[in-house]
Amino acid sequence: MSESTPDLRALGDDVKSSWHRFLDSFEPMRADLYRYCRHLTRSPWDADDLAQDTLVRAFVTLGTMFSELPSPRAWLFRVASNLWIDRARRSRREVMVEVAQDAGAAGDPRGAREAAGALVVRLSPQERAAVVLKDVFDFSLEEVAEALGTTVGAVKAALHRGRGRLVAADEEALRAPAPGVLDAFCDAFNARDLERMTAVLLDAATVEIAGVVTEYGPEAPKDPRTGSLAGTLSPILVDDRGGVGPEWLAGYIPSVPRCEVREHRGAPILLFWYEHADGWRVRTVMTVDTEGDRIARLRNYFFTPEVIAEVCEELGVPYRVNGYRFWLG
Repeated sequence: MSESTPDLRALGDDVKSSWHRFLDSFEPMRADLYRYCRHLTRSPWDADDLAQDTLVRAFVTLGTMFSELPSPRAWLFRVASNLWIDRARRSRREVMVEVAQDAGAAGDPRGAREAAGALVVRLSPQERAAVVLKDVFDFSLEEVAEALGTTVGAVKAALHRGRGRLVAADEEALRAPAPGVLDAFCDAFNARDLERMTAVLLDAATVEIAGVVTEYGPEAPKDPRTGSLAGTLSPILVDDRGGVGPEWLAGYIPSVPRCEVREHRGAPILLFWYEHADGWRVRTVMTVDTEGDRIARLRNYFFTPEVIAEVCEELGVPYRVNGYRFWLG
């Protein structure tokens, strides 16, 4: 290795150590962060994406700050607010462009104006964030201003406007994956056939454990030591790579889980059932994106207790959660 080439393995170890310390410090705020993101977004999946992205952005931002955080909780919520507001504004601009293009194609400019007017009267991103922080999380006006990076006067105005016209967001329309792909994956999982499981993945597929690992292609997920799909086929355990703390495993009977396809909010998802002394319990869920008859993305929510709880409660199935930690120490 030349002097100009970084030692990526050593650098990666340093980053992992710092990342774990960061997550340890902010773990007491994780449940509130998810709740806040859930109030801003339309689904548990979007909420977890926003919460995970918030933690990553906060971790990176913290490394560039030269002053102490006056309120870590308000600062974390500010990072989440900024991310969501930016996304909402981009989405609104995209919708406005699509509406204008559709109306123009139909030769009805009045329709474009009316559709745009309907968007304008909806709650702005900052108004919605202000209402959630004040009315749901009971932040003071000063804390709301800090979380949104604005003034108390601006917060009062946003609350006045927002409370007057807050409307519930429509549930997002989810494109259902091809059932045959999910059935094939489940059949292979329950047969403990890792080759068949990965055979239904696209060559460019992404397989994730939310907040833990991202793998690309079918080879990495089936690696017997580090692969996420190979690990899912094993009983829950703790080894030198980490695992689930014993406080989360009361009554658990070490065994291989079983997979089931269920419908949640109009879209198929995967539930994974684990044996316990008091019966089988769901301990993780996966979402699936497909292209044709292959899987393009699998996302495993094993270390996201709020997502597991919300989805399983909506489905009326028994469950257990696994905490947030995936590392030792």
